[in-house]
Amino acid sequence: MKVFANIRNLREDNDFSQAYIASLLHISQRGYSHYENGTRDIPIDILIELARYYNVSIDYLVGETTTKQRYK
Repeated sequence: MKVFANIRNLREDNDFSQAYIASLLHISQRGYSHYENGTRDIPIDILIELARYYNVSIDYLVGETTTKQRYK
């Protein structure tokens, strides 16, 4: 599994706790922690929510690009 550093970096750059983001996603903090650490795959619906929340592309979230800008 892949560690999703961009998800962690976005959260930390915005001074959000894992518990806060987890509550937005309606999941547990522990579940969210698994996503950041790469011990669980992130479901597409969670990726979509995170991309919308942070206004970035899913490709950026999963480390496929360094460009944050969402596609239009």
